[in-house]
Amino acid sequence: MKHPIHRVESFEIVSDYVLRVRFEDHAEAVIDFSPMLVGKLYGPLRDLDVFERVRVDPESHTLVWPNGADFDPAILHDWEQRGPAMRDLAQGW
Repeated sequence: MKHPIHRVESFEIVSDYVLRVRFEDHAEAVIDFSPMLVGKLYGPLRDLDVFERVRVDPESHTLVWPNGADFDPAILHDWEQRGPAMRDLAQGW
C-alpha cells in the first residue's frame, strides 16, 4: 500500500499554539496543537516561547522544535481526518 509523501513548505503562526501549515501540493491546514502538548516530548512546547521556535526541517520537510519534537508531515497534511485520533492518542502520553 502506497501513501503520498508530503512536505511542509512553510508555516505561519496564527495564534497561541495554532499554525497555518502549507505543503508542497499547495494544500494548507490550520492546526491547533494545544491538545497535543502533553508528555515528555510535547509537554515542553506548552511554554509559548519554546512553541514559537518551530521551524521547517530542511531534510525531513516537517515542523520541528528545538527539543526534537516533530510530527509526520503526512499526518499534518491530513489533519482534518487524522487530528481527532491524534488528540485521543495524546491523552495517553
